[in-house]
Amino acid sequence: MAFPMRMRANVEGDAVVVRVLMTHPEETGLLKDKEGKIIPAHFIQTVTCKSGDKTVLTCDWGTAISKNPFLEFRFKGGKSGDKVTVSWIDNKGDTSTADTTVS
Repeated sequence: MAFPMRMRANVEGDAVVVRVLMTHPEETGLLKDKEGKIIPAHFIQTVTCKSGDKTVLTCDWGTAISKNPFLEFRFKGGKSGDKVTVSWIDNKGDTSTADTTVS
């Protein structure tokens, strides 16, 4: 199943600001469908963000994250032209990776 991401990264002052919109259902495993059956849990567990080969952010997520999550973070040490990569893995083993160039 494809889970695309939209992202951008800009230099703002002395930091790089990264904004990522992830497409993912983020089901908690606590809700029921129209027939009364439990909707199985399906959520992002780990998000990893890299600038070049350096990891700048790692997140451990759970069921409290909303559907189609938005992530914004800043890091120092980047510059225009650098490549930023964001990847995640969910509780079912699905993964997604996207990258962008810092402008």
